[in-house]
Amino acid sequence: MALPLKELIQRNRSYRRFVQTHGIGRKILEELVDLARLAPSAGNKQPLKYILSCEKEKNSRIFPHLGWAAYLKDWPGPAEGERPSAYIVILADKSIDDTIRWGDHSIAAMSILLGATEMGLGGCMIGSIKKDGLAKDLGIPGLYEPMMVVALGKPKEKVIIDPVSSMGDIKYWRDAGDIHHVPKRSLGEIILNV
Repeated sequence: MALPLKELIQRNRSYRRFVQTHGIGRKILEELVDLARLAPSAGNKQPLKYILSCEKEKNSRIFPHLGWAAYLKDWPGPAEGERPSAYIVILADKSIDDTIRWGDHSIAAMSILLGATEMGLGGCMIGSIKKDGLAKDLGIPGLYEPMMVVALGKPKEKVIIDPVSSMGDIKYWRDAGDIHHVPKRSLGEIILNV
């Protein structure tokens, strides 16, 4: 049975540690990209293309080009054994549109992650990419610009949503039990009554 939308959104966290041995096949990645394909696109131009990776060797070419958690200063990213089982690299096809693509990749990534969550998987949108190195290591032609990478796998960590503290700190953090905490502003704080 499908999860109610709010529960699906609540379960869709940014997971950064995975059960690396839990494989994700190409068919699953294609199903997730099909969700992105159906998502809204500015001007309906649909300028996005995707590279699918679920092979260990290809995954190892993607991993070094990703920034994992800006607020966790001493953490370089998931260790071997906790890395994603798969990636979807989202690219902008500049021959279709070189200007109206600002939000398309984010909408596509969210669609992918909601689909993954419904399948019992998890992931993380990664916008901190060494684009030139990634393009070189994957042989991506200059016509395509890497916009985002979605890391996917079976989550190995627990992520909890907390209220933003009275100090207003929105930085995510890990506690002594290695549980990842993500502060979220309250509904009353984000709705303006003007």
